[in-house]
Amino acid sequence: MTHIIDGHFDLLLDVAIQREQGRRKVIETDFLPEFVAGGVNIIVAAIFIDDIFLPEMGMRKALQQISALHAEASESPDKIMICKNVDDIQTAKATGKVGFVLSLEGAEPLSNDLSLIRVFYELGVRFMGLVWSRRNFVGDGSHFTPKREGRKGGLTDFGVQVVEEAEAMGMIIDVSHLNDEGFWDVMKFSKKPIIASHSNCRSLVNSMRNLTDEQIKAIASTNGVIGMNGVNIFVGNTDEESDLDHLVDHVDHIVKLVGVEHIGLGLDIIEPFMKYESPDSLEKMPRKNFDVVKGHSKIPDLIRALSKRGYKDEVIEGFLSKNFMRVYSEVLK
Repeated sequence: MTHIIDGHFDLLLDVAIQREQGRRKVIETDFLPEFVAGGVNIIVAAIFIDDIFLPEMGMRKALQQISALHAEASESPDKIMICKNVDDIQTAKATGKVGFVLSLEGAEPLSNDLSLIRVFYELGVRFMGLVWSRRNFVGDGSHFTPKREGRKGGLTDFGVQVVEEAEAMGMIIDVSHLNDEGFWDVMKFSKKPIIASHSNCRSLVNSMRNLTDEQIKAIASTNGVIGMNGVNIFVGNTDEESDLDHLVDHVDHIVKLVGVEHIGLGLDIIEPFMKYESPDSLEKMPRKNFDVVKGHSKIPDLIRALSKRGYKDEVIEGFLSKNFMRVYSEVLK
């Protein structure tokens, strides 16, 4: 079997907090056994900033998370490495290490300063997730549930510049969490393949975080890839329906629309981080979040579900890594 890429994992928030409390080798201790058990070689590590730190501490928190990953790579050099290009990814695979590629999940750390893209690029950030599910200087996010708000916007003038500057530098534009208006603006202004790192199909589960059929076709038209999200609220309309079979239904739907070349994994595994949710926020959730794929060690269960649905090994290899690698090869510098 080929190597496996998880196109979206929020581990850095947890790693940074643990390190602040004095722990070291957090990835090696807490996460690596899961990666190894599931055969995962590459993790796209998201830099996510909680609402409470915005706007004043957005950049500081992002830099802390990046610093945490660099420190972890120094502490476990025989087991993990930071990847900045396709050659690094191949090296990770060849040497049996787990490689990490940095991604901004929301451009808040840039504030409204275009010159900071270069700084984050030099630190290893290779994915520009334009927004999380909130408004920033780039554009508007797609909320998980309807909110009371005024008129939604698309990309701002700054947002257009971010797309153009990030692409020119060799970053991949990620439209997961972007609202529909902003999505179509990205399609207008981007020139490279784009990804939705962790989004499913809106025609199956009517969440604004999922993609419409037209959006799926638009991403495919750029030669881009959609990472399948394993969080229950994006997989099934009820918790009972949120299982591997229903996740594979999303794969089937995209394959029927645009073919097998545009699917990857972006599992967005969240259960390890639910400990940071307050009892109040858990109480307010219409459905409590859980993972349909119960950790990276359970990826073989998903592979079996895909095989059972009739997908051949070479197609599954595309889903697991080769489709994302095609985009990485074209865009990363």
